[in-house]
This record gives sequence, structure tokens and C-alpha cells, in this order.
Amino acid sequence: MPTPPDHDLLRVSSASPFEKEIGFSRAVVFENRILVSGTAPIRPDGTCHPDPETQAARCLEIIGNTLMEAGSNLSQVVRTRMFLICREDASAVGRAHRHVFGAFPPAATMVIVQGLLDPQWKVEIEAEARRAP
Repeated sequence: MPTPPDHDLLRVSSASPFEKEIGFSRAVVFENRILVSGTAPIRPDGTCHPDPETQAARCLEIIGNTLMEAGSNLSQVVRTRMFLICREDASAVGRAHRHVFGAFPPAATMVIVQGLLDPQWKVEIEAEARRAP
């Protein structure tokens, strides 16, 4: 399927320093879909809490804020992908995910990866949502 003309896309930016460095948008909205890029657990001051559950909660907070800016909310998320560097963190990350999505669980995938861009990150999460009706 061809990419729609740029005027049909809404690109949402964030404060991530990696957006310009790598060349990506925090989210892209087209038609009724919102695709949220991999979201790292960076706090506003640039730091990262060491606890995996806290990191996952921070990722989901950023995703929620992005969805609001894009005209949606967390209840409209249809899929998440969670990238973890340690299998032992799965329960903690799962608790944060369940806390946010327990009432409206999306399709979800949890993948163990060798590493993430910053060695402090234990989890990175991406999401796909629909625009709120």
C-alpha cells in the first residue's frame, strides 16, 4: 500500500533528543491509526530510574501523553510491544502494563533483546492505538 501524501499525516514530536539525531517522530497519525515509536523511560530531567516497573510506568506515561496530543487515550491502545533486556524483569514490566491496561487489555508482545540504546534502560515500549471516536 503506498504511503499517503504527507498532508494526510500528523507527526507528533516530543522532547527526546534522539528524534533529531535519529530522524523519527514520537508518533505518526494517519487515518484512524496512531503509531507510537519505541518509548524509553527517560524522566523530564534526563535521568532514568533503575527499577524496571518504574521504567515501564514511565514509558506508558509518555505514551499516554503522546496519545492525548494525537487525539486519543490509553483506552484506545490496540497493541503494545515491550522490549526487555532481562527475562527476570518481565513480571515487573507486566505489573506496570496491567496497571495501565487492566480494564482494556490490548494485544501485547514482550520480547527479550540483547540491549537497548542506553544501557540504563531495562525496557522500551511502543504502542499502536486508534483515534478516540
